[in-house]
Amino acid sequence: MKSASISVSFKNEISEIDNRIYGSFIEHLGRAVYGGIYQPGNPNSDENGFRQDVIELVKKLGVPIVRYPGGNFVSGYNWEDGVGPKDKRPVKLDLAWFTTETNEFGMQEFDKWLESVGSEMMMAVNLGTRGPDEARNLLEYANFPGGTYWSDLRRSHGKEKPYGIHTWCLGNEMDGPWQIGHKTAYEYARTATETAKLMKWIDPSIELVACGSSNFKMKTFGEWEHTVLMEAYDHIDYISMHEYYGNTNDDTPSYLAENIGMDKFIKAVVAICDMVKAEKKSEKNINISFDEWNVWYHSKAHDEQLEHWGRAPHRLEDVYNFEDALLVGGLLITLLKNSDRVKIACLAQLVNVIAPIMTNDEKAWAQTIYYPFFHASSYGRGTALNAVVSCDTYDSAKYRNVPLLDSVAVRNDEKREITVFVLNRSLTDEADLSIEFSEEVKPIEHIYMSGYDLKAANTAEHGDVVPKTKSLESGKITLDKASWNVLRYSF
Repeated sequence: MKSASISVSFKNEISEIDNRIYGSFIEHLGRAVYGGIYQPGNPNSDENGFRQDVIELVKKLGVPIVRYPGGNFVSGYNWEDGVGPKDKRPVKLDLAWFTTETNEFGMQEFDKWLESVGSEMMMAVNLGTRGPDEARNLLEYANFPGGTYWSDLRRSHGKEKPYGIHTWCLGNEMDGPWQIGHKTAYEYARTATETAKLMKWIDPSIELVACGSSNFKMKTFGEWEHTVLMEAYDHIDYISMHEYYGNTNDDTPSYLAENIGMDKFIKAVVAICDMVKAEKKSEKNINISFDEWNVWYHSKAHDEQLEHWGRAPHRLEDVYNFEDALLVGGLLITLLKNSDRVKIACLAQLVNVIAPIMTNDEKAWAQTIYYPFFHASSYGRGTALNAVVSCDTYDSAKYRNVPLLDSVAVRNDEKREITVFVLNRSLTDEADLSIEFSEEVKPIEHIYMSGYDLKAANTAEHGDVVPKTKSLESGKITLDKASWNVLRYSF
């Protein structure tokens, strides 16, 4: 057993947490929409075609915002195809994922679905095949009260009051050669800047997210952010980050340390934002929208075999195991540690496609990664606090001096609760943890996930990888090896 300690001061604040850090993502990709959130005729679906079993699982997660409709899909999408009478919507080829899109489900349906789960829309505009004109038309359609062509078209479609969409993405991964309408940094920067100007002229209250690099390994990383920010700084509010993680080499010690890589990525982007702030002598901070993050590697071999032009194929359907859940817990800790600058984050995606929730025609179920996200969303709202950890370290093939424990605390003044999230990365040793607080606290409970085979997964037939709860004692706490822990206290 390894000895370790955590010290939590109520005054050692990181930041107030923006609840949108627990956002998610629905793209017209695979079975995320069709067969995921929407499946008319299914016994579990309501009169709108919405899967009620999925809705219940999403509601438990408390997801405050969901990015839509893409992703790569948005760069070839005409938003007009997804509004108005369904029988007049065109069937088209989607060149992002080489499928056929029926447009049976669009912004109108998504808005109704969001109402049913208590969430709001984060809308992306197409800056691949389209540009500023179409973006301003979409904003007018969505947010202008009425009396103009586009706002009255919305009203004729049955939506009298505006959608009131507050957060908008200016395209998606425009630095990627795989992207429809891929652009150089300067080409994108000019398009995004002019689009942002038009959109904020119509609705100054909106917040805009510019595309950052598609991942940390992009050859243009750094240069891309600097170029985009130098052009668009005064007109945007966030720059995006995307990153996916996988244990492709079956190296679990390195895999469970990947949130260290996430932390380096975040701090690098923040440094570029602040460099441009200094260059422009600006008073404004550009914050981070980490609007695509998750584990993604299990399904890639299968996806390479798919034929083109199918409708809602089984694509990107990673079946997550216990070690994936441990890493997702670590990634959530890192997001909370950086909540002073990461204000929005989207677990990509929500249903069926690299998702915490899976469906078949009979039922919906929670994957292993569902649970740490549920815990963070449920108990990680309020003020993030630094948890000062003292523990042993280890070296892996990819990372050196990796702490065996990673932790962050969240103080919720309204509920008079404080929660300490702890990941024990050790594959061999329990941790004998001593935890101290600057204020008097009373233990509530210890929620944990441990004791499972690292490759154990939840399926439609077997859902055994779930959290457990035990009493929480003051002072010494034993953390199981390879464990995710949620330590809850009142004050």
